[in-house]
Amino acid sequence: MRFILVVLQLILAGAAVGQDALPPSLSDIGTALSGQQRVPPTLGAYLKSWVEPTEPFKVVGPIHYVGTKGLAAYLITTPAGHILLDGGMPGSAEVIEESIHKLGFDPRDIKLVLITHAHIDHAGTMAHFVQLSGGSAAVMDRDFEQLKSGGKTDPVYGKQPAFQFPPVAAERVLKDWDVLTLGNIKMTALLGAGHTRGATTWVTTVEDGGRTYNVVFPCCTGVNPGYRLLRRPSYPGIADDYRRTFRMLESMKPDIWLPAHTQTPGFAEKFVHRAEDGVQGWVDPQGYRRWLADEKAKFEAAVALEK
Repeated sequence: MRFILVVLQLILAGAAVGQDALPPSLSDIGTALSGQQRVPPTLGAYLKSWVEPTEPFKVVGPIHYVGTKGLAAYLITTPAGHILLDGGMPGSAEVIEESIHKLGFDPRDIKLVLITHAHIDHAGTMAHFVQLSGGSAAVMDRDFEQLKSGGKTDPVYGKQPAFQFPPVAAERVLKDWDVLTLGNIKMTALLGAGHTRGATTWVTTVEDGGRTYNVVFPCCTGVNPGYRLLRRPSYPGIADDYRRTFRMLESMKPDIWLPAHTQTPGFAEKFVHRAEDGVQGWVDPQGYRRWLADEKAKFEAAVALEK
């Protein structure tokens, strides 16, 4: 979840969908995020996109998009089974399943279930796919308890039922730079804490059309409403964690970067032109640098505001 300025931009952008059009869980989340009794219309539209279906598609090599309109989920296919990275809200499981089937794959062949971080909008379907496929759930060690509790140990949102999700006791607990291998795919887990204690950036290398691509799934940079960085910090060391995360992300040199939220700058344009541009439309190292610089500036603004 990355909201701090996105939400403000949405609120100012104009009316689209109001609170009454949202499922109850999203309505409660919107109310909590906006601090109002009713969800601002454009925030409602943003949240509604989290559960709206969209067409799945191949991104590059074995990587496929199977998420909803607003929340990304990526299926990475191998001859030895598949990897599912992120999911979405708990009620989105059937939508993701259908997307996987549309692409000609069977969700029961998923062997690894991964997340970028243990928030409801990315871990909400994890329990479903672990149970459906019998695959192994893996999570960074610092997010293990938050995932196991279904979000109840979240230092900011843990006491709010709207942010809780089906719990998962991960079979595989990871450290920074651990590598998971399935078939011909290696996924490297890099600790990118701050947004959650164990937020994880995933890195892999894939081939398509005789060319090799370095692919990064970056996480996480957003400072959510309610987060405290300096005074009575949401958890000890949160600001330092964010800064380490930015240094880690700055060290990455991806050919292709695939975010967890489709509202991330550049994603919508790539989505629209995916058929005509093919794989090369997703190659965007300059866009990654611009996005990261913008995110870092937002973080520093949040720090300055607390000061």
